[in-house]
Amino acid sequence: MKVEEEYKIPLGQKAGLVSLVCDKFESHATLPLMQASLRELRELLRTLGLEPGPEYSQNLKQINPATMLGEGRIQEIGEEAKADNVSILVFDFELTASQVRNIKKATGLEVVDRNTIILEIFAMHARTKEARIQIEISRLEYLLPRLSAMWGHFSKQRGGGRAVGGEGEQQIELDRRMVRERIRFYKKQLEEIHQTRETQRKKRKDQAVTAALVGYTNAGKSSLMNRLCKVNVLEENKLFATLDSTFRTLNPDSKPPMIMIDTVGFIQNLPSTLVQGFKTTLESAIEADLLIIVCDISDSNYQKHLQVTQDVLKELGIQDKKQLVVFNKKDLLNDPLRARVIMRQYPQSFLVSSYDDQDMQDLRKHIIDYFLAQQDHYDLFIPYDAGDAHARVRANANIVKSGSHEQGMFYRIRIPDFIFAQLGLGPYVLAPDQQKWEEKIES
Repeated sequence: MKVEEEYKIPLGQKAGLVSLVCDKFESHATLPLMQASLRELRELLRTLGLEPGPEYSQNLKQINPATMLGEGRIQEIGEEAKADNVSILVFDFELTASQVRNIKKATGLEVVDRNTIILEIFAMHARTKEARIQIEISRLEYLLPRLSAMWGHFSKQRGGGRAVGGEGEQQIELDRRMVRERIRFYKKQLEEIHQTRETQRKKRKDQAVTAALVGYTNAGKSSLMNRLCKVNVLEENKLFATLDSTFRTLNPDSKPPMIMIDTVGFIQNLPSTLVQGFKTTLESAIEADLLIIVCDISDSNYQKHLQVTQDVLKELGIQDKKQLVVFNKKDLLNDPLRARVIMRQYPQSFLVSSYDDQDMQDLRKHIIDYFLAQQDHYDLFIPYDAGDAHARVRANANIVKSGSHEQGMFYRIRIPDFIFAQLGLGPYVLAPDQQKWEEKIES
């Protein structure tokens, strides 16, 4: 058994959720922020396969560097959790290795943090080889400095209990060495995949225009993909149902093809190792011609979700790329006033339900029209005997108008300049001072 498998969280356990309120802790500065984050953590636990149990928290003026919460409160939580039949405590923020160790010692329970839960979910749901490797690298890099704190419980497969000194220390050092070797092995594999992907990306970039669906997890990106592209991509009402980028054709009749991409969802406090590791998976968003930011308007924290999305886009260096905001799930919105307020704040956005056919038709037309508007117009005159040139026009360009003349055909075409440059049609372009081609067309 690989060492990374030995440190996976045993599923099916009852988990206690632990949090705090402290105005010096940005993501938990107020009670509403803490409650919203705990609701999200509860959904994360369900997605992973843990049973969400009771919640424990504390209001603090200062964070305790040793245990985050006060040491007395940590001991109380341990007693309350045991009485509640909780076997694992999940803290709603990142813990250092020493904090995990201290809290385990004080409570006598197994301890993990929010980042560990997210990494485990990603590992469980990844489908493509590339995504699995990227996630495993991220998980192992996060696990490496925490091995000593996690060794006692997550290595029960070895058949032993909690060991201190001697065999335990030797085993931990062996595990560290094995984890480093696995990271090197996975990174070498990933580099080979990257080279293949780069070739595919360049080919796709030269042959199509792309729109990437991005946004907070569970905002309905896959549902929009299915309705807009008339396909059947997995859509579930759970966090991180989609982890791999999915490519589908938005409009098969346009030239070049218009491709829509469904990407992995974002979440607040996403582990930095995952953001870095997913830059390649998110290359589809990095290289996209249009970012479609999908936001669940029925969620009371929609503004926070939009901010998290912009923060991740900034970290990826694509915050200035052309964006279209789509507020989804209007059918679940109980407050019509919120919709009016939001649409005033974002006047160029769309308010839709992925189950409303008219909404989907309007949004699809807007996206297609946007791409068509980016294309350049060219007026061409091609002699009849240049058969190959006629074929290239018909196969690769959107023909706005055409007409015959005694010596050849006139075309007005609409096409991206990077596609036109590949077609070798430059010799047939009409000069601006030439007679307008419409007047040459036979009636």
